[in-house]
Amino acid sequence: MKLFGYADDGVSAEQVVPAALAEVTLCASADEVRKMASFLMSCAAEMDRMGAAYDHVHLSDRLKEFEDSPHFVVAGQASE
Repeated sequence: MKLFGYADDGVSAEQVVPAALAEVTLCASADEVRKMASFLMSCAAEMDRMGAAYDHVHLSDRLKEFEDSPHFVVAGQASE
C-alpha cells in the first residue's frame, strides 16, 4: 500500500503534484468513520470483481454527504 496526498495551498488542479505520505491522520466522527469503512469494503469487493480493470473511486461520488470534505480516493494498486 502507498499513500499519496496533495497540499491544500490554493493552486489550480493542473498545478497539483502528488506527494508520497508517511502518515495519514483522519479527523472524523464515529459515524463518518463507519461510513468510510463501508465505502472501503465496497471498494475492496469492486477490486475483487474487476481485477486489473479497477481504476479508482471517489468517496464523494458514492456518498454525497462527503462532497464538501477533502477528496478521498481509492485507487487500484499498480502492477509492479
